[in-house]
Amino acid sequence: MSESGSAVSSGPAEVATSLSRGTNWWGAFVIGLAGTILVTGIVPFAVSSMGAAAIPAIALVVGIGLIVCLCMGELAALLPHRTGGMPSYAYESFEPVGHTTAKHIGGVSSWGYWLGWFPVAPINMLLAAGYIAVLFHVPLGRTFSPLGTLGTPVSMGVLVITFIGLIGLFVPCYLGIRLGARFATVLGVTSMVPLTLLIILPIFKPSSFHWSNISGFHYASPATSGTIFFLAWIFVISWNAIAMEAAACYIGECRDPARDAKIALTAEGLYGVFVYIGTAIVFVGVLGASLKTADPLTLYTSFCDHIFGNAAWVKYVIGIPLIFALLLSVLNAIMGVARSLFQASEDRLLPRFFEHKNKYHVPDRAMAFNVACALIVSLFGSPVRIYIFSNVGYLVAVCASLYGYFLLRQFRSERVSPFRMPGWFRWLALVCGLFLTFDWIVGGWNSPDIVVGPGQGHFLYILGLVIVAAYVPLYWWRKISDRRLGITDSDEVPVVVGSPGAIDFDPSAPQLEVLGETGTGALPTISAMRADTEL
Repeated sequence: MSESGSAVSSGPAEVATSLSRGTNWWGAFVIGLAGTILVTGIVPFAVSSMGAAAIPAIALVVGIGLIVCLCMGELAALLPHRTGGMPSYAYESFEPVGHTTAKHIGGVSSWGYWLGWFPVAPINMLLAAGYIAVLFHVPLGRTFSPLGTLGTPVSMGVLVITFIGLIGLFVPCYLGIRLGARFATVLGVTSMVPLTLLIILPIFKPSSFHWSNISGFHYASPATSGTIFFLAWIFVISWNAIAMEAAACYIGECRDPARDAKIALTAEGLYGVFVYIGTAIVFVGVLGASLKTADPLTLYTSFCDHIFGNAAWVKYVIGIPLIFALLLSVLNAIMGVARSLFQASEDRLLPRFFEHKNKYHVPDRAMAFNVACALIVSLFGSPVRIYIFSNVGYLVAVCASLYGYFLLRQFRSERVSPFRMPGWFRWLALVCGLFLTFDWIVGGWNSPDIVVGPGQGHFLYILGLVIVAAYVPLYWWRKISDRRLGITDSDEVPVVVGSPGAIDFDPSAPQLEVLGETGTGALPTISAMRADTEL
């Protein structure tokens, strides 16, 4: 390559992504805590419905989540030019089966990942709004059902707080990755420290913990036990307990991706295993037969009452960190999946709308799109209903990432990541992918009737499939748009200076310099740059 090209290859971090590299492993880790914090929603829900049987179910899923984190850590270190985390790696990891197939698996994964993550914002903002209203005595107003029988009744006060919270959290997201990471640090520390301490509280009062509540991992009701019941709950739990992988969404914006991927994803996975399994064990061990509510605030408060005794201050000590935890997950739901949409748009798989960046070098339109969709989905009112159709898309992305990891390790062994798992790990990833695919079909199909309630049918599951299938018209929209702009079907895009990472696909943006052979018209492409940096 030319002197300009050589300069680029000497500093691959500068050309790896068109987003700004403004954070490190801590920023990725602390924003990714949003996935770990989902423990606050699923554990109370699972243990109240499943009883002690929720412990092995949660342990199984969070174990798969750890495997996903380690696989994504390896891919993130190998592919630092990809932003948006888990689904963005499918585009390259599926190359052994053909470029067209890889391209569309990447597109479907990104769109499914969006369906899996953006509903976290309305779900947890609704919960946070409810707790804010209770703790600070906000008038709730009248209760109504915005979507009729599709949703559940919600009070006007909770809905107003939800809308204000979603729009307000868009502000730190809009102002750049550095501010977003700082904001996440405050929310993460103030929420996860007390939630972690709750797990070890029974040590200081052993009489509050009863192993007999756990022994045998019995179901809450023998009538509900069975394989299909267990698989239906595995389907719902997987929406939460695998979400620790969210840290991978920000590795493309880390200053040292190889180092930061290893630390952030390993720490996120191990901490997630501790929090999910530990919370389930102490809840069942302490509360036992009194596990009658799925509301996190009520269950956490009841748990603390068994340790400290009934005191008015307990609900505030628990409620305020719980609100911070929920707000952190909302922050990531706006920020993280916007990176996935952005990367898919740069790959020319989704509409050009999503690849727009603001002056802070973040995908502002993609984040605004997430907020708009979250405002609409919040009208469902019921988190359980949202879980079902959302997870139809999320598991598509998870399974694709595991299969892609296997393919890359099996057929592209010459591509060695700075963070590399043992060779047998690819087979473990394949087994996890096959199990989740089976559960996506069997557990997902039966989950509305079992988890939401009898008589729900399969509408929510089918709704998820329909939304995932919307990738097809979105792809054709992008293809038609490119043709109107005179862009060919070639997948090779020139690398130009005009953004922090030296890649800018916006035809209206200033093209300051072309990295290539001056005067010859020979422009280096993204794949050429990758090959050059690998050498």
